[in-house]
Amino acid sequence: MDKLNRSMRFRDLIVVGLLFIGPAAPVGLFGVLYAISDGAIALVYLVATFIMTFTAYSYAKMSRALPNAGSVYAYCSAGITPSAGFLVGWLLLLDYLFIPAVAYLFCGISINAIFPSAPIGLCTVIAAFITITLNLIGIKRSAKITFIVLLAEVIILTIVLLFTCFTLWHTEQALNWLKPFTGGIYFSWSAIFKSVSIAVLSYLGFDAIATFAEENCGKASLIGKATILCLIIVGILFVLQTYLVALINPYSASDLQQHVKLQGKAFYLIIDEQVAPWLGSTLAFMKAIGAAFAAMVGQAASARLLFSMARDKHLPTLLAKVGKQNGVPTYALLFAGGVNMLLAAIAANQENGLKHLVSLVDVGALCAFIMLHISLIGYFYIKKQQRGFLSLFTNIIMPLTGIIVLLPVLMTIQFSAKIIGGCWLFIGILLLLFTPIRTDLMWLEKEQP
Repeated sequence: MDKLNRSMRFRDLIVVGLLFIGPAAPVGLFGVLYAISDGAIALVYLVATFIMTFTAYSYAKMSRALPNAGSVYAYCSAGITPSAGFLVGWLLLLDYLFIPAVAYLFCGISINAIFPSAPIGLCTVIAAFITITLNLIGIKRSAKITFIVLLAEVIILTIVLLFTCFTLWHTEQALNWLKPFTGGIYFSWSAIFKSVSIAVLSYLGFDAIATFAEENCGKASLIGKATILCLIIVGILFVLQTYLVALINPYSASDLQQHVKLQGKAFYLIIDEQVAPWLGSTLAFMKAIGAAFAAMVGQAASARLLFSMARDKHLPTLLAKVGKQNGVPTYALLFAGGVNMLLAAIAANQENGLKHLVSLVDVGALCAFIMLHISLIGYFYIKKQQRGFLSLFTNIIMPLTGIIVLLPVLMTIQFSAKIIGGCWLFIGILLLLFTPIRTDLMWLEKEQP
């Protein structure tokens, strides 16, 4: 059986998680969320962080018990049944194969916004080629490059926030300091949850840390710690940056609703017009590079999921082959990279390509998160029969709360995305019916200390 190299330290896991999420992830969604939430964008990210906390907890607990590269696929196989694990893994592929495509497309759009003569499709392909090559080298070997990119993102975002604070300090206008949390006269909780269903995309990536469990060279608990720490860091950053920029935003929610083309570049325009004319472009350029490297991590995560499912003979075994020189699932990476590039290229030629990709990612991710909570209940409370008040709270109440807060978000996703997600699940069911599912997976009974 092929095995992955255990070479990733705690710092590497944090870098991978933060790079995939992106410290400035809300930038591209700012205009959309501001318009939908009637200006209560900081509240949107506060609620989204709260909702994702329960998911982070479940990831932390399951990754310690089952440090497997398959992530939710492995957890559901152990906590429910291998058949359920296969279907969840299949749904998770919808998430992990589409996230890098979204990031590549966003990279191409950002570069095109800075250099209008650069074709979006060409920029997307170049970004994909570079990051696929880095993935084949191995995440550990390319760690210095990824760390430098993450550091540059953090530095530029910090400069933006400091300059914004300076602008607020010297403004002579009367400001409503609570508006980013309370919104305007059209505020509604239904609009908030609709916004949260989109904002969740900003957080996708912290969960991918679990797919590197078999490459973690420390204790199994480090995966969970890295997952929770990443969520705390980005949660603070997301609320802070949206709050500050919302305060200096000259566009009303109705302005952004009427001018849809403004929504994607609203954050950059606000910084350029209200803070410094060169700062928005600098941030846009850094976001373009950051998006490409976020796609790289997402691609690596999807390759690990393909590797794990193929190793269990649920997918072609060729995808489970690990390169002797680089220690990574080479064929799985090439397959994932090819699919990512194809999806991004198709979406680049569609008017609403980015919007459709985002919705499909949310369907796969939210369904996987809900099944993660169910697998925690099945594994610890039913299979391991852990009882007592503490077990009732940690193994029943916490995951059930996680499911309850995710369901309203899932319901608000656009109908077309739900249809495509349902079709994808139907294909998985057909594969399940005609493909024998192994029940003798050795790692199912290997509970880690």
